[in-house]
Amino acid sequence: METEKGKTVPLIVDSDEIFDEIKVGMKVYSEEEAYDFYNRYAMSKGFSVRKGNKRRSLGEPLRQREFLCSKAGYREYDGVGKVRKFNRLELRTGCEAKVRFTIEKGVWMVSYFNSQHNHELATSEERINLRSGRKILTGHADVLLSMVAAGVKQTNSYSFLRKEIGFDNINFTKRDCHNLLRIERDKLIDAGDAQSIINFFKRKQAEDPMFFYSVQVDQNNRLANFFWRDGRSKLDYDCFGDTLVFDTTYRTNKYNLVCAPFVGINNHWNSVLFGCAFLSDETIDSFVWLFETFLEAMGYQQPKSIFTDQDQAMMKAIEMVFPESSHRLCMWHISNNAKQHLASRFANSEFKAQFNKCFYGCETETEFESNWAAMIEKFELEDHSWLKRLYDLRAKWCPAFSMDVFSARTKSTQRSESMNSILHQIMNSSMSLIQVIQHYEEKAKEFRQEELNQDFRCRNGAPNKVNGRGILKHASTVYTFTMFKRFEEELMDSIGLNCVKGASDENISLYQLTDEGHERIYFVNFSPSNGDISCSCSMFETLGLLCRHALRVLFMHNVKEIPEPYILKRWTKRAKSMFESDLSLGSMNEEKSTRLLRLSELNHIGYKLFDKSSLTPQCTKIVKEKLMEALQLVEKEMATLKDVKEMGNSAQKAIQKDVSDGVNEDVHYSIHEKPVLDPVPIRTKGSRSCLMKSQLEKSQKKKKKESR
Repeated sequence: METEKGKTVPLIVDSDEIFDEIKVGMKVYSEEEAYDFYNRYAMSKGFSVRKGNKRRSLGEPLRQREFLCSKAGYREYDGVGKVRKFNRLELRTGCEAKVRFTIEKGVWMVSYFNSQHNHELATSEERINLRSGRKILTGHADVLLSMVAAGVKQTNSYSFLRKEIGFDNINFTKRDCHNLLRIERDKLIDAGDAQSIINFFKRKQAEDPMFFYSVQVDQNNRLANFFWRDGRSKLDYDCFGDTLVFDTTYRTNKYNLVCAPFVGINNHWNSVLFGCAFLSDETIDSFVWLFETFLEAMGYQQPKSIFTDQDQAMMKAIEMVFPESSHRLCMWHISNNAKQHLASRFANSEFKAQFNKCFYGCETETEFESNWAAMIEKFELEDHSWLKRLYDLRAKWCPAFSMDVFSARTKSTQRSESMNSILHQIMNSSMSLIQVIQHYEEKAKEFRQEELNQDFRCRNGAPNKVNGRGILKHASTVYTFTMFKRFEEELMDSIGLNCVKGASDENISLYQLTDEGHERIYFVNFSPSNGDISCSCSMFETLGLLCRHALRVLFMHNVKEIPEPYILKRWTKRAKSMFESDLSLGSMNEEKSTRLLRLSELNHIGYKLFDKSSLTPQCTKIVKEKLMEALQLVEKEMATLKDVKEMGNSAQKAIQKDVSDGVNEDVHYSIHEKPVLDPVPIRTKGSRSCLMKSQLEKSQKKKKKESR
């Protein structure tokens, strides 16, 4: 207290000031200020505080409030036999240090202060452990949450923040960091992990009308399988869905569900995501459900080629759901298995060369059969069971059996496994499913941003050292940079080919081409009148680019541009532009040309239109005006139809049928229905966030154990 002409003047406390000692008469103006005032003092001295008694008369406002040293008083004795959930340490020592505030007319004034402690105070290095001083500021919390969302481990996030702030300035521990992240995770799954996923999907569907999801539950209403894809994935599939890579290699969550992404190849030769699923098991029923759901989500458009690993259940499901697609097996997996089953044989360089020739070097079925039979006979492998099974599946792995099917010349499921690996790097077995989905969404954004970057480079740049107006110049204006490089390599390799003109008639000329040092002869048919060209290597049929042999013949005929029929749109810079003009109901099966498919096509066009028009107010205005004109024309057309009432009734029935056919009953839940329950968490022995062993590897391991 200070005196001025005999009057007592209270000391007004600055909210940011720290006092060496607290004096009677100091004042603040709220309980929060009073607590912060004493807590700052406590932190500077090395002890923690807690809130003490309140004093008030019945019906009267608060008169006094005490704040104590955290070691004040003693805990009540609970008895020896009482079972406690947590066996906490005894920290109280009966310390009498405290401060008392008296409240009058909203002013909190210090009326009593005791600074004496009966315990040792914390040093400056130990003060981070004082509970009342540990607090994560909003800015620090935002940094931690952002880093963890980006895939940085929480311990590394804490270490980074501690280094940035300063070891002496940070006022929270790793445990506080862990608790913050746990609380945020709990908020995500407030309705339960499974139900939170469905709520998330519903929100996404409200934001994106083209968003699709489907959920399957078991007999106990527990989440079993689910699949989702957004509107952008549907557009990507329409452009690049001719080749599909599917793999189920990793289990990356606490429920031990199988992660199954659908991956394709875009016009820049980068991976593109078509959707993702999580399965509770790898049975035929689960795969059939998933593939049928995927087919429905993509408008019943089947891919030309599907690449998977050698899983029997998956193979049978593909035969049932994708009868029009060419199912190919991952050659990398087969090659690895061959080294295990034929380990002693692979030590022989001659056998290895012969096997690789059968595996990679045959371009016709006859050539493969001849080389395979020669290998079996020469090395006496007639009774080798694994080779017999491999031969039975030859049409699914040997390139010679699919030379007429487009596959982008893909040979493995590496793209899907790479996506799985990326997810594995940022996930762990304790993650909730909603977090896994959010991580997938972030990775999808990264993939799409990279595609946008590549599109920008293609629009605003050109390959170096491309002069003149020849076929190479034309290719540089048509293809993306990646595909142009592949085309350029083929063109450069064509220069050294030996070309001999063979038999020909009025319309078609036959050429025989050989490469120096190689015996294989390639046959090229070319029609100068209409520009039709084909090669026995079938590179255009499988990859969509003209081969060196065809380019050599075109060069001989002084062709300056790539013939239009041999420019595959999926590899061009404008692979997605004006794609909507190619949409036609006539190309679809009449049974599947339902209202839902027509709606999907309109959404396809509208998605791109609305995305571009929203960039500027003027474009938005133009689109709104044109849409109103279109709406008036549609209403006028509907009004001119006869029997409107009858048509309306039948249309309503058709709509109801389409909706019932196109919607999985398992995915729509009203507020009156039971929420979907979480799958049963699986406690695994050791880490399961790793590459899973195939059935072949498991059976091998079992045989080894039995032989011991």
